[in-house]
Amino acid sequence: MASASETALFSLQPNDINELKTSSRKSEKAVLEIRQNPKRLLATILITNNLVNVTITIFSTYIMAMMFNESANMVLAFIINVVVVTSLVLIFGEMIPKIYATKRPKALAISMAKVLKILIVIFKPLSSILVNSTSFIDKKLAKKSKGLSFSDLSTAVEITTDDTPLEEKNMLKGIATFSEKEVSEIMRPRVELAAVPYETDFNTLIKFIIDNGFSRIPVYKDTLDEIAGIIYVKDLVPNVGNSNFQWQKLIRSAYFIPENMKINDLFQSFRTKKIHIAIVVDEYGGTSGLVTMEDVLEEIVGDISDEFDNIGEEDYYTVSDENTYLFKGQTSIVDFCKVFGISDNYFDEIKGESDTLAGMILEIEGRIPETGCTTEYKNFKFEITKVDTRRIIQIKVTYNENNSQTE
Repeated sequence: MASASETALFSLQPNDINELKTSSRKSEKAVLEIRQNPKRLLATILITNNLVNVTITIFSTYIMAMMFNESANMVLAFIINVVVVTSLVLIFGEMIPKIYATKRPKALAISMAKVLKILIVIFKPLSSILVNSTSFIDKKLAKKSKGLSFSDLSTAVEITTDDTPLEEKNMLKGIATFSEKEVSEIMRPRVELAAVPYETDFNTLIKFIIDNGFSRIPVYKDTLDEIAGIIYVKDLVPNVGNSNFQWQKLIRSAYFIPENMKINDLFQSFRTKKIHIAIVVDEYGGTSGLVTMEDVLEEIVGDISDEFDNIGEEDYYTVSDENTYLFKGQTSIVDFCKVFGISDNYFDEIKGESDTLAGMILEIEGRIPETGCTTEYKNFKFEITKVDTRRIIQIKVTYNENNSQTE
């Protein structure tokens, strides 16, 4: 029953432990007592188990030798000893006891506790050698072992059972990769910034706020590379109706951060400084984009909808017909893959370092393509439908389920 004892004692659930703690019976207290030193307990069980197996092997060999004492029959004796006896030991000494122990771990642990206490005392000299040797090895391995990386955690989440809801998986992956992502991966790029010139009059500013629905707006002088600060809508509310109000005096200082800043560091900065918006700058000090606390939190919990969002509607694409879609150029590749129910790594061979649909097309073409330019990859055909001198604005996507040809 050594194998069954091992399985039972190390399979006890937290509620079983709590029940044993509240019990006054000596046999149940004995279970808790022997579990206090798990290494010695395991060593004692292993010694007992091996001693039983060796004893069975010696007796079976002796019996076979007596039954088949002629040299011609020794081969048969050896086969019977190995096949039959080993099978019986595995079935009745390992498999069946362990199966039984997994069904009733608490009852079996209680019944074997007193016996194991005696065995721990008897085999203490041998178990001490095993425990000390394993402790030495543990210390040596601990110095060389590497900590579990966030990438390892993300991979572990990927291979979890299908019973885990997709939302929970995505949240766990977000947490696992949180400290590895840089601000440049989640920021709103410069070309999409909703900012106002410093010279804007108050009425125009109010109209701009109403049209865009943002509560914090960057203010710039001359160009977006010269951010003067951030205007908070709540600061303007008391002066609504006063068309001559000089709103510029309410501009607050902007918080500037580099593109390569980790988003977990940004999150801590937001909390410490009690702010919710930052201007992202490149290595030359030019404005690259903007990032908010909402952008950071969405990396963990997913999309957050507020009163200005079109809740329940995907505003980055429209459906033209059964297999044709119109996508905005800034649509992320991850969101694009979700629309068609394909893997996030579907475009890894061609997307390079790009994160958006437009970026992937630029990576393939090596230039800003003209309107009407088409690109095909596997099941998809991409056609540029709207472009300006700086970026791809709109892309028509045709999806053909039967086409698997790679470009």
